[in-house]
Amino acid sequence: MLGFFRWFCNPDYAEDIEGDLVERFQRTAKKKGVKAAKWLFIKEILLLFRPGIVRSPAGFGEFNQYGMIKNYFKISLRNILRHKTFSALNIAGLSVGIASCLLILIYVNNERSYDTYNHQYNNTYRVLHYFGNQQEIDDFKAIANKDYMVWGNAPVAPALKDYFPEVESVFRFTSPSPWLVSYRDKTFSENNIVFADSTAFEVFDWPMIAGNPKTALNRPNTIVLTKKLAEKYFGVEDPIGQILIMDTEDPFEVTGVIDIPTNSHFSFDGMISMTTFKNRRPEIFENWGYVDFYTYFTVRSGAGMSDFADRIPDFLEKNFTASFNYDVRMEPLSEAYLYSEAGRQPGPSGSLSNIFVFTSVAIFILLIASINFMNLSTARSVERAKEVAIRKTIGSLKSALIFQFLVEAILVSFLAATVAMALVLIGHPYLEMLSGKSLPIDWLFTPRNGVLAVFLVLALGLVSGSYPAFVLSGFKPVRVLKGSFKTSSNGIWLRKTLVTLQFVLSVILLVGTSVVYSQLDFLRTHDLGFNPDRVLVIDYGYDGLVQRKIEVIKRELKQHPDVVGASASRATPGDFFPHAGTGVEEPSGEISYQSPAIYEIDEDFINTFQMNLIAGRSFSVDFPLDSSNALMLNEAAARLYGYSNPADVVGKSFEQWGRRGKVIGVVQDFNYVSLHNKVEPLSLRYGTRENISMLSLRLNSDNYTNTLSELEEIWRQNVPHRPFDTHFLDQNFNAQYEADERFGIIFTVFSGLAVFVACLGLFGLTIFSTAQRTKEVGIRKVLGASTSSIVGLLSRDFLQLFVVSLLVSVPLSWYIMTRWLENFAYSISIGWEVFAWSAICILVTSLVTMSLRTIGTALSNPVDALRDE
Repeated sequence: MLGFFRWFCNPDYAEDIEGDLVERFQRTAKKKGVKAAKWLFIKEILLLFRPGIVRSPAGFGEFNQYGMIKNYFKISLRNILRHKTFSALNIAGLSVGIASCLLILIYVNNERSYDTYNHQYNNTYRVLHYFGNQQEIDDFKAIANKDYMVWGNAPVAPALKDYFPEVESVFRFTSPSPWLVSYRDKTFSENNIVFADSTAFEVFDWPMIAGNPKTALNRPNTIVLTKKLAEKYFGVEDPIGQILIMDTEDPFEVTGVIDIPTNSHFSFDGMISMTTFKNRRPEIFENWGYVDFYTYFTVRSGAGMSDFADRIPDFLEKNFTASFNYDVRMEPLSEAYLYSEAGRQPGPSGSLSNIFVFTSVAIFILLIASINFMNLSTARSVERAKEVAIRKTIGSLKSALIFQFLVEAILVSFLAATVAMALVLIGHPYLEMLSGKSLPIDWLFTPRNGVLAVFLVLALGLVSGSYPAFVLSGFKPVRVLKGSFKTSSNGIWLRKTLVTLQFVLSVILLVGTSVVYSQLDFLRTHDLGFNPDRVLVIDYGYDGLVQRKIEVIKRELKQHPDVVGASASRATPGDFFPHAGTGVEEPSGEISYQSPAIYEIDEDFINTFQMNLIAGRSFSVDFPLDSSNALMLNEAAARLYGYSNPADVVGKSFEQWGRRGKVIGVVQDFNYVSLHNKVEPLSLRYGTRENISMLSLRLNSDNYTNTLSELEEIWRQNVPHRPFDTHFLDQNFNAQYEADERFGIIFTVFSGLAVFVACLGLFGLTIFSTAQRTKEVGIRKVLGASTSSIVGLLSRDFLQLFVVSLLVSVPLSWYIMTRWLENFAYSISIGWEVFAWSAICILVTSLVTMSLRTIGTALSNPVDALRDE
């Protein structure tokens, strides 16, 4: 930077100024550090780059004249005000383009910022677990990451801490469990409370609003609440030391209040000390096969992880003794949100493909806006030809003319950037509403980003205005003043190329919008293998009092005339479910052990959810032993154990979680998770009262408000202590696609803005082209041309360019959207109608845009056009 200063500074002042700069740098370095001193040094040098200090050598004198520069700005401003329509189109297009780009950047930056609030972000990892069958595995490295789970066992955490010296802290938390929480007269059902180790604040930097992070989770029966949950129960009252009654009987002391940042890849409403869990069920903390924990750990700064994976086999050999195949991998925290393929994530994952799509849209919009500017500027070159010729005749240098036109382009860019910042401030709340996320914006206004923004807007002006500047400054004054000047064929071809590129980008965006909405509609209407409509789910969270009366409650609810089916289960489609080590007799007669998902249900589950039984039978009260020696599978599980014909697995022996018996039936595959994933193997076993946590009621009612009120009254009569916590299954299941729905809306909005910006440019070019052909139109009308033929004549060139653009945009958009659809296990096929619809929409929009000007020109009085001939 000092070399740059010496290059531009006037030699008469350089030595004195440089000495002051160096002295100030040294003082700042001592007080605030070298990094702060460097930033101040750069800032001061940039501020010194101004008239009066910049050197004025031969050949550059005109750039160091304050009066000349002032004149450039004055002329540029006059030109902008004189040509209001073109200036408004340029500023509007650029401002919308810049604002859209910034809004997308805000969203993308938030997606890429997940978990970066942790000071040990680069030194934090989490454990991925693989639970396989008993068949020998030669090389675990050959197993894909998607076959591993983040969800795992408890004993791996202390074992890691003991075996690997580079591990500093290990933190575990469980999956959320439901609790009935009471404080004075307030009672709520909370479904997002976890058990957590006391080392939570050694691994994650969650701001502690109240309490001591070192001791908050040390003792049994203590709980740390989030700020939101603390305010829900205590309002403005100090929560520290207060007692919450959990599940009607257990007192828990509030020892802390935290605020989890919104860009955390997992969150919860409360943490109960892990010692509480350990005191209740100490045996699972030694069980490598019990799965209910997420494990994160930090390593020493600078510790190499290159040989960590190589030591895993020895680590497991010394610590793991069970008979099933088991392996672990370490995944960096930096990959948890956007890059992880592992199953059973502790929270929603981001989409790298969506980020790519949004970034591409941002580039497209800014590119379209820049194309508009270049097109309109080069199109106006004929109008400014005489101005350039006269300037050259009286001695203006080509470099001065280039500088003049670049100043005008840069001025338009800065005006557009100013409008764009206002649009960003207006649009930011709507973007948060559409995305359903809190999107910090303050980082945009840091001094560093301010300087960067100035340079980027300057670059945008230079890039957008460079070609018009060089074209305009290259005119031959003799030819222009003689009247023999014609528009360069190179300029015409450039405009045509840029317009074609605009059409290409617009078609791609519209095809993308069409595919996104078609896929979302497909997700909503796809046959799931069960009927989620009109199913009311009552979640009572393993409440022991409810479990003991569940048969009575279920019977009374079924007596309601609007209830046509009722079932008790541990989970419903779209909910949390466990996996179970399950052995089933294969066709060879040997027992094969796999780990399918497990649903614990009662005898009414299949009928209530209107599933299809394709082999054998369902659980039944007519077979009392079903609760201990019967198992059902789905088709995927039957195939997993080697049965292509589902009927062949019926009657085969099984072993699962302490039960032995026979497979009694096979249910048709149903999507119990989102359509992003294929139907995985599933086992269904009869659930005991202790493992059942919800009731599902199929309703047939025309007045849901009245029905729900009556069902709630029945519930209160039987369960007065517990709230009537309900949701409709279709809403809960469809919540899995909320992120996809939001993506579709945001994508559509910004695609629409891109097409709008393209239309602005097309409208501007139409104004110019019709103005250039006014006399031709007048002559044609005098000779008898119809209005429709003139409109067709003025639109023909654009239509030709549109046809060319389709040849490029159709295959390109097909490739891009085919790759996007790969994120879904079940997806639409992109048919020709998608491209036809998109092409027609762009064509109609373009014709309407052009018609705003072409029809007026075609209807004009030819006398006005030919009056001066």
